[in-house]
Amino acid sequence: QVTLVEAGGGLVQAGGSLRLSCAASGSIFSINSINAMCWYRQAPGKQRELVAGIMRSGDTNYAKSVRGRFTIYRDNAKNTVILQMNSLKPEDTAVYYCVADPSNYYGSNPDMYDYWGQGTQVTVSS
Repeated sequence: QVTLVEAGGGLVQAGGSLRLSCAASGSIFSINSINAMCWYRQAPGKQRELVAGIMRSGDTNYAKSVRGRFTIYRDNAKNTVILQMNSLKPEDTAVYYCVADPSNYYGSNPDMYDYWGQGTQVTVSS
């Protein structure tokens, strides 16, 4: 089993920045099996959507709505993934979830991921 713990959410004005972090813990075997690490978000009344994903190799995938504003990166030695969010907009307001899976999948189907964090709230005021 893998446990994911997010940190860094909060309230920010439009145009501001936030940095989310996610730390993975578990057995050495489970941690080393993780390939894809992603950030999803869910706004009130909406479905969960992929924000960004990164493979152990460093390959990345971004939603069109955040491309150029958000950056995802990971530290495999520390089992962490970071989402740097710049130029935030009110429509970025959501609960952000850290997600991980042993597979090569880092797409937009949330059912494909084995591990989910509890989520952290991001609120962007206008």
